[in-house]
Amino acid sequence: MDTTSNGPLIDLRDVVKTYQTGAGDVTVLRDITLQVQTGEFVSVVGPSGSGKSTLLNMITGIDRPTAGEVSVGGEAVHALSENGLARWRGRHVGVIFQFFQLLPTLTILENVVLPMDFCGVYRRRERKERAMDLLEQVGIAAHADKLPSALSGGEQQRAAIARALANDPPLVVADEPTGNLDTATANEVFALFERLVAQGKTLVIVTHDRGLSSRTERVLYLRDGRLDRDQSNGNGNGRH
Repeated sequence: MDTTSNGPLIDLRDVVKTYQTGAGDVTVLRDITLQVQTGEFVSVVGPSGSGKSTLLNMITGIDRPTAGEVSVGGEAVHALSENGLARWRGRHVGVIFQFFQLLPTLTILENVVLPMDFCGVYRRRERKERAMDLLEQVGIAAHADKLPSALSGGEQQRAAIARALANDPPLVVADEPTGNLDTATANEVFALFERLVAQGKTLVIVTHDRGLSSRTERVLYLRDGRLDRDQSNGNGNGRH
């Protein structure tokens, strides 16, 4: 992924997403055009059903646009094969989910090592050391040998963040990452995100929490599948 050019890291052009259902076609995204620069911290907000998660799925290649183009780091994501998408995503995008999605039969340490094994990133003998370093960064190294079920929700989300960072991706995308956490824990997790941005990562998060979205540099407001507003919060380099 090219993160050194002057162009945007994320570039969506006229993106449309329509699903076929038994009741007919349902268009979830309508003519979305937007750019995100390297190092930006962007939140996506909007009513339920406005297309927030679908927008993230376009950026990560989890789903494909019906029309339009998606480019991330100079890679035409919409044009990649399924195998190409899996390899690209594993190396270049860290994805964090609301429900953690840690593998329940693996320890926390093994969960973090897994993406490195999958992509062949870092030498085998370095992977466990890197995973421990990441768990240290998110404050749960003491739980490395425990199964996910032994951890609180906040601890599991920290583990999921460490896993998302395993291959040192330039882009981190999170879908309602604090949705199942109490306010204090959500603030701690958000502080982790702020540190990642300070380290040069680009973050795009979906959140229903307007208090948290106000702390990002830029807020994208979706309504009925359209980009209703693109607002800078004045605490970064976002654009109006």
